[in-house]
Amino acid sequence: MSRQSVAKAHQKIQELSWEPAYHEPVAHYGTDYTFQKAKKKDPLKQVLRSYFPMQEEKDHRVYGAEDGAIRGNMFRQVQERWLEWQKLFLSIIPLPEISAARAMPLLFRTVPNPELHNGQAIQMIDEVRHSTIQQNLKRIYMNNYIDPAGFNSSLRNFQNDYCGTIGRQFAEGFITGDAITAASIYLTIVAETAFTNTLFVAMPAEAAANGDYLLPTVFHSVQSDESRHISNGYATLLMALSDESNHQLLERDLRYAWWNNHRVVDAAIGTFIEYGTKDRRKDRESYAEMWRRWIYDDYYRSYLVPLEKYGLVIPHDLIEEAWNQIWNKGYVHEVAQFFATGWLANYWRIDPMTDKDFEWFEYKYPGWYDRYGKWWEAYNRLSTPNGHHPIVAENVDYVYPHRCWTCMVPCLVREDMVMDKVDGQWRTYCHEACRWTDAEAFRPTYQGRNTPNMGQLIGAREWETLYHGWNWADVVKDMGFVRDDGKTMVAQPHLDLNPKKMWTLDHLRRMGPVQSPNVLLNQMSDQERAAFQADYNRQGPAGRPAPAQR
Repeated sequence: MSRQSVAKAHQKIQELSWEPAYHEPVAHYGTDYTFQKAKKKDPLKQVLRSYFPMQEEKDHRVYGAEDGAIRGNMFRQVQERWLEWQKLFLSIIPLPEISAARAMPLLFRTVPNPELHNGQAIQMIDEVRHSTIQQNLKRIYMNNYIDPAGFNSSLRNFQNDYCGTIGRQFAEGFITGDAITAASIYLTIVAETAFTNTLFVAMPAEAAANGDYLLPTVFHSVQSDESRHISNGYATLLMALSDESNHQLLERDLRYAWWNNHRVVDAAIGTFIEYGTKDRRKDRESYAEMWRRWIYDDYYRSYLVPLEKYGLVIPHDLIEEAWNQIWNKGYVHEVAQFFATGWLANYWRIDPMTDKDFEWFEYKYPGWYDRYGKWWEAYNRLSTPNGHHPIVAENVDYVYPHRCWTCMVPCLVREDMVMDKVDGQWRTYCHEACRWTDAEAFRPTYQGRNTPNMGQLIGAREWETLYHGWNWADVVKDMGFVRDDGKTMVAQPHLDLNPKKMWTLDHLRRMGPVQSPNVLLNQMSDQERAAFQADYNRQGPAGRPAPAQR
């Protein structure tokens, strides 16, 4: 189809829209933003008769590559360490995709621009396609990988898992609260424009380095659609900017969306890239180097900063702090350590780090060994059952962290943890930005302005609180993370499938009960809470107890 005929068809589609005059439209999805019916263009002008043949060709390439990988025995060469972490990744990522599809109708009803509606409708189809090919990828892994346990149950179980609950709150942010905050700023302006660079470009490169050629094929096919989604977000942003009353909300939402994306996406993708790989070439980029190039330079400096010419205040401080967290405060390393600490409450096997890994980390992150090396040596030493408990219940100079109420990633950079009493409950937050999100941004009023559509962060949000007082064996059984024999655990702190070296529910029975840090916090007196916070802020790095007071 010629470009001219596509443009004509695209224009004709707009003539099919109308505003019904015979009744007052019902506002299905609320927003506190106001929009003028200013004419904003869809720069890509995609129509279905050109879109479907293009996507069909891409699907042929994806499914052809998958068939070739199976015939070529890819699963005999791929690194087990890498595929184990895909049990987490591929259980979570389809939910953000399908949530993004569900987010588009929020914009249909709130953004008065038929031309953009066309682009949003096509994005909705994109997102359904993404979820489909990602879940099919997981199915192929499950059917061909040496250890399918975890792949087979993660779609059903990940939402109540030690780590998966973090991904669930991230994905549900696309479809809850203010329609523009969720579906435009949080999803298209920040998540897709900034963080899909590391998610769908940097991570596939690491997959290929570990012998996995299927994930790059699938996720590059996904990433090729993101330019369309980015243009949808930018066009909606320009419409919102044309009304100055929206600037206050845009600045609020950019702060919230940026920080929550950083906390969740950097935690997950950084861990996969740094701790899920066996590729320790000195000349390959670390996650910090990838982040600096893909997000700081390409997104922040070339996309966000130019918005200042429209009078918008950009959250420079939070972007610089995100980099500070990654480079100076060891954020990704703290997250990986936390994931491994709770290996028994997960559904994949976490490989210990080796001397080769230590050497690479020290080369890329000078001082890494002094912070984290001893703990990973203890993890290796305690990886096979020999009369001891799992590492979470052993004395390895690690204080179990509190969860952040907002992003649900634990408060791992201990010096940044803050507390507040919100809705009658004491809550801990990983950073002041997360406290501000819960206590100030997600409220019915914001800086004196009524914001009834913003929503609130409520409910049983913390994994530990769901299982407070349970025996660890009962927790694992309740989550369904047990193998076919009814006692051997799906998760293991090593990759050895020798039954004699695998942990079972019987090993967990000897442990004390799960304790929810938030429940314990709310049982403290005011003086005890103040002392607790002072001690917590002095802990670390790597979760070490606070030094003794002199």
